[in-house]
Amino acid sequence: MRLDKYLKVSRIIKRRTVAKEASEGGRVTINGKVAKPSSEVKEGDVLEIRFGEKMAKFRILQVAETVRKNDAGLMYELLDGEEDL
Repeated sequence: MRLDKYLKVSRIIKRRTVAKEASEGGRVTINGKVAKPSSEVKEGDVLEIRFGEKMAKFRILQVAETVRKNDAGLMYELLDGEEDL
């Protein structure tokens, strides 16, 4: 699945256009490498996202095309970073 779509479906970032802009701006890495919006993500990958001065690190647990809002948090695990992004 594309990075920008995963960020939207998992609700880490609420809108796909914002996820795309964050990726294009070099603020998202997959396994330590700067990622483009079209980069493929898979289970087990580690994402790092910079939100202004805050950093958050996530491990992808599940990749799915559609997910209910209540189940979106089950798609990833917060490894390090801010709880209240």
